[in-house]
Amino acid sequence: VQLQASGGGLGEPGGSLRLSCAASGSTFSGYAMGWFRQAPGKGRACVASINRSATRTYYPDSVKGRFTISRDNAKGTVYPQMNSLKPEDTAVYYCAVGYGTAVITTSGGVRNWGKGTLVTVSS
Repeated sequence: VQLQASGGGLGEPGGSLRLSCAASGSTFSGYAMGWFRQAPGKGRACVASINRSATRTYYPDSVKGRFTISRDNAKGTVYPQMNSLKPEDTAVYYCAVGYGTAVITTSGGVRNWGKGTLVTVSS
């Protein structure tokens, strides 16, 4: 599966950004998808994940209630909607495909990575 992420850029505190990730190659609908982020000097951490059938999602406490992930299996695309942005959301964001169908929670569950897209939250 090849992944192409887009939608990064500058957001204001309290504002919103929507990223997208288009998958091509293998059967997109057969795998869980997720978004990770990596801030300077920190490890890569999952911020949102959705299972193959879009019936389950995962969010860490740091973004719960602010981020929403969805997927369109017909289009091969996954979208994280990021609301109520905070400066600490500033990071490079990566799209990811899981090994299986269940939600991804750690980097160990990632089969393929997309190229990162930078999100900067600042006034």
